[in-house]
Amino acid sequence: MSGTTVAGLLLAAGAGRRFGRPKALVPFRGRTLLEHGVALLTGGGCAPVYVVSGAASLSCPGVTVVANPAWRSGMGSSLHTGIAALPAEVEAVVVALVDQPLVGAEAVRRLRAAHRAGARLAVAGYGGEPRNPVLLSREYWPELLASARGDRGARAFLRAHPELVTLVECGDTGSPADIDTPEDLDSLSG
Repeated sequence: MSGTTVAGLLLAAGAGRRFGRPKALVPFRGRTLLEHGVALLTGGGCAPVYVVSGAASLSCPGVTVVANPAWRSGMGSSLHTGIAALPAEVEAVVVALVDQPLVGAEAVRRLRAAHRAGARLAVAGYGGEPRNPVLLSREYWPELLASARGDRGARAFLRAHPELVTLVECGDTGSPADIDTPEDLDSLSG
């Protein structure tokens, strides 16, 4: 598996209804959440990196931005859009969410290392609890996408098949805390 191409996919299409504006463009510690998410994936060794946009027009050097025309329908359509855009040589993808800027690049490196060691589906765990990011091998994409609808992304498929999932502890590498509201931003900014 040493020559495996592992892409990065950042889901950043939402309008940020609870936040009041698209979270991808929100500044956090000197960069936008979009820039934090891209740095997470590139710093973790993913290449190529794709970003799914929707509510806001996004651009970031060195990544491919793919527009999700159905972004209002939820995360499931963004996962569909992003995976459909990946090149044929991609054998696995690390999927991250734009609103988790404290996840460290080491979490992505650990997921990729688990994949090299044979894991086909790997999930970052924090204190033993599965969170994000997740690594998904190509052979599971059709079945996974069949269950990704509305606001359901990969979680339903992963929970339905725990025997296939490798939990990779990442609690020492960062935090999976979400920024869903301005109060969350204030709390994590301090």
